Amino acid sequence: MVWLVGAVLLLWLAQGPVVLVLAAALLVVPRIRWWVQDNLQVSRRVMAWTAGVVAALGLAAVVVPDGWLPIPPAPGAWAGPSYVGRPASPHPVAAEEAPPNPHRSAGEPADRPGPLGLQPEVDTAWFGLERCGRLEQTTPGFLVALCAAGDSRTLRVVDPQTLRPVASQDLPDLREGSPCDGESLYLDDAERAVVPTGDREVLAVRTSHEGEPDLGINATWDLKPYVPYGDCLVSVAPDFSGRIWWASHAGLVGTIDPATGQVGVVDLGEEVGQEVAVDAGAAYVVTDEAVHRLVVGGDGTPQPTWRSEYDGVSGSAPVLLDRGTVAITDEVDDRLGVRFLARDDGRTVCRQSVFEKGEGATRSTLADLGAGVVVANDAGYASSRRSVLGFTAGAGVARVDLVDDGCAVTWTSDAVSPSSGAVVSRPNGLIYAWAKRPSVTGVSAWYLTAIDADSGRRRWGVRAGTGLLAGSGRSSVVLGRDGSAYLGTRAGLVRVHDRR
Repeated sequence: MVWLVGAVLLLWLAQGPVVLVLAAALLVVPRIRWWVQDNLQVSRRVMAWTAGVVAALGLAAVVVPDGWLPIPPAPGAWAGPSYVGRPASPHPVAAEEAPPNPHRSAGEPADRPGPLGLQPEVDTAWFGLERCGRLEQTTPGFLVALCAAGDSRTLRVVDPQTLRPVASQDLPDLREGSPCDGESLYLDDAERAVVPTGDREVLAVRTSHEGEPDLGINATWDLKPYVPYGDCLVSVAPDFSGRIWWASHAGLVGTIDPATGQVGVVDLGEEVGQEVAVDAGAAYVVTDEAVHRLVVGGDGTPQPTWRSEYDGVSGSAPVLLDRGTVAITDEVDDRLGVRFLARDDGRTVCRQSVFEKGEGATRSTLADLGAGVVVANDAGYASSRRSVLGFTAGAGVARVDLVDDGCAVTWTSDAVSPSSGAVVSRPNGLIYAWAKRPSVTGVSAWYLTAIDADSGRRRWGVRAGTGLLAGSGRSSVVLGRDGSAYLGTRAGLVRVHDRR
């Protein structure tokens, strides 16, 4: 009996939940069921031993510091390929050269080369049940991770090679039931992490001291006199003059002058759920009713210059594109679409529907291709439960481009990226998505998948995790300065890089 239980466990680890289903089905046969009952006492001893091993592993996970153990895989290690496709060759995406924001840490992630699929290697680090949903990388190369566990938030500096935290700073908790996720973050020109907190403050936190990783609060701006109790901060972003723009869920939009601490506020009267986008002259805010463009008035107070209503519901943050346009997604007549607006006056340049009626939705940020965007479908993804076992949520990734007479769908892929959207590497001409392969054996296998930006063809994919803990929970892939791709899963960090 011991050998049989061991064999079933090994098959379960190799092939996943389907093994347990088949084992249960065999118990329908009377002769097999009777034989199992006769040997149940031995089976109980085996089960008790197995439970002890699991408990010991759980205790080790609590005692061992975060990042020192890999993320535990779910059963199904042999149920699918570890790598599909073949390596890609770089073919850069052409885009207008936009002036860099002088008050952000140098370099846009989209301008970094990601992995090409050359014998890719996968490294993981287990942080318990802490999800690091927002990642940035400093100029020296360290990762800055904003991690969440329930309503608590922790800022971490992480070694990009080992994925182990080297410095941590607890942030004020979110209010219970807060409509904000508390995951807005950017690095300023001094490599400080600027982040809103659950108690309606904005912090500037240094990420190094005398060349070594270190977290310490340099500045605090208290917005409680301006943002009432019950409201919360959705986004912070710097403009080209150094002012910090912020938005609250209830529709308050304001600026902070870091030099003087002066705060200016305007009430849009419409709820905000997405990040603020900023160019050299203005800030763009998407509410639940319209897109707004605001500039800074003479007294530092935001001044709306136009308001452009859209039909349906917007699911994405504004993305600033070539030709003086800004793109969002909306849903009209139960059909997801990409809407391009002129930045100077807010008029709709064009709108292009994507995916089938009733089968498209997104809350993910659009990937910026300069003259167009890539949108990932996450219809039906309300929580990670929609992607357990071998199930998937809405399928599809599409590219929409501005053309001479409007806008058009350039290609549509059947890749499934149910909660992480897509990001672009312009130097490589690749789109990266945290994709899930449907599985009849009940295995949740997650792949970093590279899609050709020109054709929409899937070039390659590497399995980076299995099971519920490997789901992203709406974290996005981030391209590092060293050509690696990083992602915060529901239980830690993943790094994918070409073999060196």
